[in-house]
Amino acid sequence: MLLKGEGIAREFIRVSGGSNRFTAVQDTDIELHGGQLTVLSGRSGSGKTTLLNMLSGLLPPTRGRVLLDGEDIYSLNDAKLSRLRNRKLGVVPQGQTAIHSLTVRENILLPCTLYGNADAADEEYAASLMERLDIAALASVRPAELSGGELRRMAIARAMIRHPEVIFADEPTGDLDDENTAVVFEFLRSAAGDGAAVLVVSHEAAAADYADRRLTMTKGEIAEM
Repeated sequence: MLLKGEGIAREFIRVSGGSNRFTAVQDTDIELHGGQLTVLSGRSGSGKTTLLNMLSGLLPPTRGRVLLDGEDIYSLNDAKLSRLRNRKLGVVPQGQTAIHSLTVRENILLPCTLYGNADAADEEYAASLMERLDIAALASVRPAELSGGELRRMAIARAMIRHPEVIFADEPTGDLDDENTAVVFEFLRSAAGDGAAVLVVSHEAAAADYADRRLTMTKGEIAEM
């Protein structure tokens, strides 16, 4: 499995006493390989989240292509791209994105129910993920009752439930203590060990201990560390 960005860039129009164009990500080539955990670091505003969103099918680049096993994902129509994201890409976004009317278990299974019903295998895998992430006892709890670390682990389980080929995690430990930070990084390291391509955007110095590859981003440009 290979996900590749070829010459991808993203520009935005800002209006402040007139229009001007702001380039968040410069023309960039990047490859993510199965079995490899890549950590991307850099200052706030350097373009990390914009790059992640382009690679994960959430934000079309202004120019360039994003290829998943040779297929340009942005050549697909919205319905096909949504299904591809659901089947092959797992995203752990910044902040809390739980559906508060659903239980932990229902939140985790949500990607399975978007296009049908969760089957017995999905239920079993959800239980396994909750066990591995130490939230099994919270399966029937609603998000309002969870701590920040528990919410984050639930989000990771939800991103993993469809066995994605590529996992994107945007500051997955930004609001966590040292213990929960280690749990999250060890789980993402394990996912890479199982064959997924993993891209983690993180300011954490500890992230380097789990990385196969380290990149840094400055003013929209990436470089190897």
